[in-house]
Order: sequence, then C-alpha cells, then structure tokens
Amino acid sequence: MNAPETPSTTLSVALANETATAHLMADLALLVGPGDVITLSGDLGAGKTAAARAMIRYLADDDTLEVPSPTFTLTQSYELAAFPLLHADLYRISDASELEEIGLSPLPEGVVALIEWPERAGGTLPPDRIDIAFSHRPALGSNARAAEITGFGKAAALVERLKHLRDFLHAAGFIDAKRKRMAGDASIRSYARLILDDQAVILMNSPKRPDGPAIYDGKSYSAAVHLAEDVKPFVAIDQALRERGFSAPEIHHRDLEGGFLITEDFGSAPVVEGDPPAPIDERYEAATDVLAALHRDALPEILPLAPPATYSIPVFDIDAWLVEIGLMLEWYLPDRGAPPSGTLRSEFVAVWRDILQKPATAERTWVIRDFHSPNLIWLAERDGIKRIGIIDFQDMVLGPAAYDLVSLLQDARIDVPELVELALFSRYIKARRAADANFDAAEFATLYAIMSAQRNTRLLGTFARLNRRDGKPQYLKHQPRIWTYLNRSLAHPALEPLRAWYAANVPPPAQ
Repeated sequence: MNAPETPSTTLSVALANETATAHLMADLALLVGPGDVITLSGDLGAGKTAAARAMIRYLADDDTLEVPSPTFTLTQSYELAAFPLLHADLYRISDASELEEIGLSPLPEGVVALIEWPERAGGTLPPDRIDIAFSHRPALGSNARAAEITGFGKAAALVERLKHLRDFLHAAGFIDAKRKRMAGDASIRSYARLILDDQAVILMNSPKRPDGPAIYDGKSYSAAVHLAEDVKPFVAIDQALRERGFSAPEIHHRDLEGGFLITEDFGSAPVVEGDPPAPIDERYEAATDVLAALHRDALPEILPLAPPATYSIPVFDIDAWLVEIGLMLEWYLPDRGAPPSGTLRSEFVAVWRDILQKPATAERTWVIRDFHSPNLIWLAERDGIKRIGIIDFQDMVLGPAAYDLVSLLQDARIDVPELVELALFSRYIKARRAADANFDAAEFATLYAIMSAQRNTRLLGTFARLNRRDGKPQYLKHQPRIWTYLNRSLAHPALEPLRAWYAANVPPPAQ
C-alpha cells in the first residue's frame, strides 16, 4: 500500500509480550475519537487481531469480552460507551471495489475504524489515519513484537501525542501499569485508572485545544465562557482547594505543557444510589456543607501555579452568561423545530441582559461550576467536609455562590425531588447564617432562581449541541429533567418577564 503524500509522524515501540501490546492499544484508545481510522498490518500471526481485541476490550471495560476475528464476516460493529467502533478484516477482499458493497467505502461517519489487512483497500482509505505495522522480534523473545505507528495528515498529531504520553508514563514509572478505562465527561479530556502492584492512580489526558472556532467576538466558545483550555487551571485550583481543607486529589506527576497528570485515586463510591439513581441523604448533606464552608470566607482571585507563574481565576460575567445561554438559540430551538428570528433573538438577549444585572453585581466567590453527582466521590474514611472528594474543578470562575448550589441541587443527570432540594437549600442557608448574621437569605434565593434559569437554559442548548455536533445522543435523555428544573425556577417573581417569553417561544424537549 502506497503511503499518502501527506505529513507523517512515526513512533516505534518494542512489545515484549501481549500485555505490552494491550498497554500500547489502551494508550492509543485514550487519545482517539469518532472519525479516527487505525489500520493494522503485518504477516499472519504478527499480532493484528490481538491488538484490535485489546483496544476493544479496553474501550468496553471488559477483559473477557468475546472479540472474534472478522476474517469471515469482514466487519464487526461494537456500540461502546465512548463511541461506536468498527472492526474490519480485509483479508478476503480481492478488489478494492468490494469495499462499497460491505459499507466500508466511504467509511461510516462518527465511528472509530480498526482495519486489518489495509493493503487490500488499495488507495481508498482516508489520507488522515494511523497505520500500525506489526512484526515478529524473535531475538527479544518468542512472543515479542515490534510496532511501527505512523500518523498521516491530521492523525500525525495523535501519534505525536501518543509518544508524549508514553514518555510521560515511562518517566513516572507507570509504563507497565494495567490500564482500566474510566468514563469521560462532556469535554475533550479522557481518563484511565492505572494499576501497578497494589497502587491505583488516575491518568488524566487533557489536550490543549479550544472548544470550537473563534466565532464569539474572535474567541472560541471555551475562551468566551472561560472553560479551561489546558491542564494548568486544574493544577492551580487543586492546590488551592487542598490548602483550604477540601478533598481534591493529590497530584503525583504532572506535565503542564503536554497536558498529562497522574493523580490520587479517590475510588468510585458515589453520592447517589439506586436505579434510577437518587441522592443519598447523608452524602448530599455533606456536599451541601462543603459549599457552605467554601463560600464562608473571602477567597483569593489569583493562585500560585508553578513559581513564579500564577493563575488568575476568570470572572463569570454577563458576556459569558449570554454566550452560554445563546446555545439555546443556536442548537436547542432549531432542534425543536423553532429556529428563532432576528427579532426573537434580540428579545431573548434583552430580557436576559436585564435579569443578569443582579448576579453581575453580587458578591463573588469561587464557583466550581459542575459541582454535581458525577464529579463527587464519597470518602467514608475521612471526616466532615473532607468526606466529599471533588474531582472536576478546572473551569472554576469568580461569580455568585448560588450557582454551585444550583449545580448540586438541580443535578442535570439525576432527579433531585423538589422536597429534597428545599431541605438542602434550607440546610445551606442555616449554615451561612451561622457563620454570618448578616447573610441575606431572600437575596440569595433570588440569585439561586436566576442562576438556575441561566444554567438550565445553557444545558438544554449544550446537550442539543453534544448530540448534533459531537455525536453524543445520550445527553438528550437529560433534557426533560432540565426542563423540570427550569420551570421550578421560572416561577420566581424576579423571572416573570423570562417566564412569559419562554412560554411563548420555547417548546419543551422531546420525551
């Protein structure tokens, strides 16, 4: 097969045994996503199918998953949690024209494609791809192999990152650790649990990349709303939280420029239970107490990073809030068959800009931003507020304290009954009043309603975008719950103009 005339990067790896092959494929799986194409070539018995099987089992988080060779079926599809994957074996293809008949030319969109015997495809494979050539290395042992990994075109950057990752793991002493896939979030970050001897740690892959094109006054979406675009905010905020007595994971190894961290493993004890999941009272009470303790004291706006470097926490302001809720106009309303006219857009922004004056002038504190069940780990062996492990805070901003309480008590991914929300809201108010006799509960309740409406409006748009743009339809199932939360808060008198506009112009989500 002739190599495409495109830029390329090659990484050569010696593989002592099948376990080393599994580690390599898990590392690559941490970095790839929908649309990536990986070819596997080599003589019979060189390890192509073993490599494919290792990647599929890693992504499925199932070491015993049956992964048959598709030599006779030609293709095998897997609906994995991260993305769909297509495993193809072209050994029995005699002519590249047959690929169209079996649905491989063009390749399906939105999948990761693993293709054995790619030379049978002629020149039909996409130029942006990763080619892995396996060969025997008997001088290194009977089961030893070598893998030459070449990234062509846009995939060259992936191979560069794979090299950087493996160098990082070597330096940290974890290159021989077992990799276990961990569920990711809605960002570009990905995670793996590394197990070496009796030690378990977390590997974070946080590539430096903005979220979307520069269409918001010359900024990407992530820059406009102050989302972390590299790993540095996580490191600075992690240190600041730990210094103040909160349970953020200790960072054992870090590569600030590469965007790799190895951190303490908090385990996986949740703050919810059941099917469908519901709050565990004691754990949600502790999480509420964490927020009351965090918001009790004045907090710095500039944090040390790596001396002399510092990190300035951005301000969550009206411009950022308007960009966020603009996702409803851009994605949610068109999805519901109600694309807004220019007049409706202007009305929407005008109503919101007026309402957002109040939180914009409120006292500012650290807003962790996604302080909710997927990002909270129960640490039963610790005491007090340390029992809540906080694992997602790199997007922290300066804004009204009410925002994080909304994140917790109106959790986008689980149903929080209204009575539970009210009880925990009252618990927070009581704690804040105990620390400050001048705490204004009525003012806080108004801010809570406004931040709820803002956050839930943004989430309706965000989840529509994740479905349409990023191929993640699983987020649509949360929209009816978000709609319920939104309507709870729109009942507040301060939001009457917004309630009327939504009633007239915003259809409910599909059930």
